Order: sequence, then C-alpha cells, then structure tokens
Amino acid sequence: MRRSSRNTSDHWPASNRAAGDSHLWRTLHSLAPYLWQYKWRVLLALSCLFSAKLANVAVPLVFKEMIDGLTPPQPVLLLPALMLALYGALRFSTSLFTELREILFARVTQQAVRRIALEVFRHLHALSLRFHLERQTGGVSRDIERGSRSISSLISYTLYSILPTLVEMSLVLSILFVKYDGGFVLITLLSLTAYIGFTIKMSNWRIGLRRRVNDADSAANSRAIDSLLNYETVKYFNNEDYEARLYDERMNQWEDAATRSQVSLSWLNLGQQIIIAAGVTAMMWRAAAGVVDGRMTIGDLVLVNAFLIQLYMPLNFLGVVYREIRQSLADIERMFELLAVHREIADAPDAMVLNAESVNVRFESVEFSYDPKRRILFDVNLEVPSGQTVAVVGESGSGKSTLARLLYRFYDVSAGRICVNGIDVRQLTQASLRAMIAIVPQDTVLFNDSIYYNIQYGRPDASREDVLAAAQAAQLTAFINLLPDGFDTRVGERGLKLSGGEKQRVAIARALLKNPPLLIFDEATSALDSKTEKAIQASLDHAARGRTTLIIAHRLSTIMNADEILVMAGGRIVERGSHWSLLEAQGRYAQMWLLQQQEEAENAGTSETVNVA
Repeated sequence: MRRSSRNTSDHWPASNRAAGDSHLWRTLHSLAPYLWQYKWRVLLALSCLFSAKLANVAVPLVFKEMIDGLTPPQPVLLLPALMLALYGALRFSTSLFTELREILFARVTQQAVRRIALEVFRHLHALSLRFHLERQTGGVSRDIERGSRSISSLISYTLYSILPTLVEMSLVLSILFVKYDGGFVLITLLSLTAYIGFTIKMSNWRIGLRRRVNDADSAANSRAIDSLLNYETVKYFNNEDYEARLYDERMNQWEDAATRSQVSLSWLNLGQQIIIAAGVTAMMWRAAAGVVDGRMTIGDLVLVNAFLIQLYMPLNFLGVVYREIRQSLADIERMFELLAVHREIADAPDAMVLNAESVNVRFESVEFSYDPKRRILFDVNLEVPSGQTVAVVGESGSGKSTLARLLYRFYDVSAGRICVNGIDVRQLTQASLRAMIAIVPQDTVLFNDSIYYNIQYGRPDASREDVLAAAQAAQLTAFINLLPDGFDTRVGERGLKLSGGEKQRVAIARALLKNPPLLIFDEATSALDSKTEKAIQASLDHAARGRTTLIIAHRLSTIMNADEILVMAGGRIVERGSHWSLLEAQGRYAQMWLLQQQEEAENAGTSETVNVA
C-alpha cells in the first residue's frame, strides 16, 4: 500500500499543482544539507558518473568503426581487432565507473537516512504531550517508515537514473548533430520533448490519485494498530466484527483509490509507448534512406540503431523514475512536516540548569485549561516545602493529576507560575527539571521488554544490585521469583502480560531507582490490594523520608501522615490542613474519610462472610 497527502480530487488543479511543486522544492532544499555534508564524496561520485557515460557512448562509435572495417571490398583484420579490444575496455570501464560511483555514494545515502530519521525521532520526543495525545501512532510510524525509505529511493533514482540519462542524451544529441544532418537531432528532440511533456503532465495529474491512495493507507493502518492495541477492550465488548467492518471500510477506500491509480498508470504507459514507437520508426526510416542513397554506411546504420537502443532503454524507464521521484518527494515531505510541527513547550534561550540536592515547589495563582472553552484549574496556590510531604485529594476531574503534568512541564500554565527553588520552571531546561523528579503514574505503561529493563529504565546506568534493591523495596521480588524467567520475563505490549498491581509495583521500583530529590505519587497504589498496599506503603514512606514529595491520592488512609493535605474540587483548593485538623473541621475531607471507612468496613464484612461460608 502507498501513502498519500490530503488532496481528494480526481484532478489536480493548477493552483494545487503549483503549491505541490513549491512543497517539492522546499523538500529538496531541506534534504540538500544532509547530502552536501559529504560534498567530496558527492563530487567524486558525479565524476565517476560522467566517466561511465562517456565510455558508454563511445561503445557504439567503436562498434561502427569495427563494422566498417569488416565491410567489403577491402576488409582489414588488424583494425577490427584493435577496435574489438577497445570495445571490451570501454565496456569494462562503464561497469567500473558505475560501481565506483555506487561505492562512493553508499555511505552518503545511508548517513542521510540515519541522520534525518534520528532528527525526526528526537523531534517527536520533544513535542508536547498535547501532540502525542492527538496523534495516531500507526499513521506517524508509517510516515517515518516511508519517508526514510524514500530518501534512499530519491537519491538512487536521481543519481543513478535521471542524471545519467540526461548526460547520455546530451552526448548522443551532440554526436548525431556533428556526424549527421540535423534531421536526426530534430526527430530525437521532438520524441524526447513529446515523451517528457506527456509524462510530466500525466504524472502531475496522477499525483492527486496517489495521495488519495496514501491517505487511505495511513487511515487503514492507524485503525488497525489502534484496534490491536486495544485488543482486550474489543474482546470485552465482543466487537471483533465491528472492528473488522471499520477496518474494511477504510480498506475499501484504499481499494478504490488504488484501482483508479493503477488504471491511470496503464493509460500513461500506453501513451509513452506510442510516442517512443513513432520516434524510433522515423529515425530508422531516415537512417535506412541514407544507406540506400550512399550518404551513410552500414556502420552508420548500426551506430544510429545502437544510439536509439541506448536512449530507448532509460527513456522507457524515465516515466517510472519520474513517478517514483515525485512519490518519494511526497513521502519525504510528509516526514519533514513532522519536523515542522511546532514545539509547544520549548526551552527558553537563556534557560538555566537546575542542579540541587533538595527542592522546594510552589504554585502561585496557577490557572490552566487544556481547551480555552473549559478551564481546569482556578487560582491554585500551594507549596511543597523541601523535605516535606504534601498530599492532594479530591474527586475525579478535580484537577489533581493536572498539577503533576504542569510540574513536569508537559504543559505551560495559562496564568500564574510554578517555581522550583524560587525559579519559574519556564526559565529552567526541561531536561534538568525532569531529572529532579520521579513519578509513579496512575496508569503505568511499560516497554515490551523484560521486567529488569523496565525497572532499570529509571536509571539506565544503575548496577544490577541497585535494580534488585529497588525491586525489593517495591515488594516485587517474591512475585518475580515465581516466574520461570525471573527478571528476564517479558511484560508484553504496554505491559499487558502483568496485572495492574504488578505494573504499578514495577513503576514504583523504577521511581525508587531514579532516586531524585522530588517524588510524585499519582495514585501510586490505586491498583494494589489492601495487603500489598500496606506492605508497599512502608517502602513509600521510607523513600519519601527527607525528600520533597507530592502525593495525589484517592485512598485517604495512605496520606494520613502527610505534612499537609489539600482538598480539591472543581479545579480549586477548598480545604487544607493536616489529617486530624481536616477531620475536626467536618468539611469535605471529613465526608470523604467517613465514606471510605464505611466502604472498607463493608468490604471487610463481606470477606468475613465469605470466609465463614
């Protein structure tokens, strides 16, 4: 399947075509610096290209002299023998210079692909969380894959097909003009002009069809990947047929677009063959007439025929090459569009590096909204003093987790500011800010690798002893020892082979291994059973000791010992104080505490009933 851009019309209007050509030139301009970095290799490769074509064009000239030397009435054996040796040398030279060109240019191509792919990869990681929440993983990965592959194709087609063909055409036309009359040149030029003009016009019309094919391809691929990533959800609701129907609808769009593109390709090929056949017939008729009139020899006829074959072969392929170049440019353009995506959160030019043993966090009149129409936080003021623990509680949607995202600077505040050690986080480098923080998120997503890898990801240079200690602190060791492969057990896509509690313990171990001055627990024990939660709670309390800690909690029993507890509702802080002072106030926190105590009592009663039964 192929990818396409956004054009959905059957015909490509002149205005769209002009815009497309502008995009293509911008794409070439963006690609050039990656190639010109190796300018000496490029220049040497081009010199080999010209040498190969000179040798290739000289072959028919030598062959003509050999034929004429063997023509009666006085054939001389010595001259044809010398010509034959020269013929073989030229044939070898053509291959020699061609292979030298490829040897010289191989690293240029691969380095360009590698550097651009790496730059796109880094840029995607630098983009804001908003971009990654809105993107479709399948479509983006397909764009990168096609773009990287198309760079190699574009360079190959340009250097190995288009440029050699143009050089060879220029040499052949010059020889025909010098050795014979202008009629041969005129017929050749008319044929080339008609062929190239027809090919460009038809290919420019077809580019709209190809873009529709590629758009449909990306849409179908995105649908398939999204469905497979949510495999369990599909099964829960018995929606296999529904997912297949949605996927088939997108594949049907791809089928229609691909069929129209293929039919248009056949018409293009047919038109090209008509032009070539007419040109070849006219050339051979004129050459045959010259032999009959005595103006040309048999060797001249062979020479013209050889030149026609040399021109015909690349010319016959030129249409395919042109189409592939246009397609490659469109694919590369899509990848460069990813590089052009604006970085919503970027370091300030004079950003400072945060490097501290302890940190103090302060939210000052912070307001924030993901969407201008719906504000999430209203005039939030809070402080997490160095070495102390502050907990935030509230109902779902009250804005608790947004505090952690803003502190990590996944987003910037709409108003107010967030300070770390008295410095606005917008004046700090993102790398140094995030190096000071470790988080245990509510929804833990793991890499499709081993448990050991996922724990060590918190600090990639950590020793095995440190990793094992972190696993022990997170109450993971007993579970891991029961696995046949132990720490080498693979967790599956997004960690789906592990339970929610097991994934959360891996996340806790990862955060403990990072060992930063600021810890954030975003409902870190929400997926754990009560027994495991109590065992881990002691480890979390130990880990938080001496560190600045922000706890976003649902279970109030886990934050009783916090230095300060903030209660949020509707994006505002409505209560604050210690656990006991909030209970005495008989406000929202006291109501939440009473409800949770009743739920725990009911659950305990149910468990006892089951045990008795």
